[in-house]
Amino acid sequence: MTANTHACYLVMKVGKEVIARVESIPQEEFPPGEVTIQVEWSSLNYKDALAATGHPGVVKKFPHVPGVDAAGTVVESSVNQYKPGQKVLVTGYDLGAGHWGGWAEIIRVPAEWIVPLPEGLTTQEAMIFGTAGFTAAQSIYQLIQHGITPERGPILVTGATGGVGSLAVMILAKLGYRVSVVTGKADRAAWLKDLGAAEILDRSALTDDGKKPLLSALWAGAVDTIGGPPLAHILRSILPGGCVTCCGLVAGTELPLTVYPFILRGITLCGIDSAYPPRSLREEIWQLLASDWKPDLIASLATTASLSSLSGYVQQILAGNISGRVVVQLK
Repeated sequence: MTANTHACYLVMKVGKEVIARVESIPQEEFPPGEVTIQVEWSSLNYKDALAATGHPGVVKKFPHVPGVDAAGTVVESSVNQYKPGQKVLVTGYDLGAGHWGGWAEIIRVPAEWIVPLPEGLTTQEAMIFGTAGFTAAQSIYQLIQHGITPERGPILVTGATGGVGSLAVMILAKLGYRVSVVTGKADRAAWLKDLGAAEILDRSALTDDGKKPLLSALWAGAVDTIGGPPLAHILRSILPGGCVTCCGLVAGTELPLTVYPFILRGITLCGIDSAYPPRSLREEIWQLLASDWKPDLIASLATTASLSSLSGYVQQILAGNISGRVVVQLK
């Protein structure tokens, strides 16, 4: 690459066909922003895979660069709070959706999207967390805010081999919780136990005819990443005063449920917004991830990809064949 061109994973539409490949793009063709960041690491999320295949619910216009996460070094800034040479990270907002994302050697973004890299995290570690870790940590933060301590009982995590689920397991275990997990991947049971899971449940454990308004109360709380009927099952199975966080919809968007879990057991269902949480909360969560909540073996969760190898990983995550996190090395 020359000094004023930068490699990126460019998604284009030619006729009705969506094509994605690594291209070298002049810097002036990148969307404008107050701060230019040389990206060192990004990551692969399910939303990125949708963007990489041109999904109209994610990609607003072509050409497009996916990547909802990025971490690196400031190279240019028109605002005082960020200086060249400063390490920073960006997750959420419109990055990788309406705005070109982190699968590129540079991004140019509004200053308000940026979080200074906390002491205790490298740019690589920040992207092993990425939006997935940020979502997991927000979920656990809300459980704690609702008084769900380890003494209250076990916590259930769904989608446990995915990015949010696996990081939730690691953080919860580090904080002293007993963690039950649900997965359809029986071959990953030993791996999940290494992450800190105490109990492995098959997906069938969250299946019933939906006719009973309440089920046996089993868990003090849950981090649900899949939504739909399994979430309804969980809500009917939470101990009195418990809390469930919700951040995904792969199992469906409908919630077949009565009000009984809420009015007879006093439980809370807490939605998690990873794109636009208050800035104060965003900074607090990243400080926790850099310190007390940082898993000891976080690097073991990651597989490293290059821009040129991303297409294969995109197909794997769409097929549900990725465990843990895929991080993208740009530098």
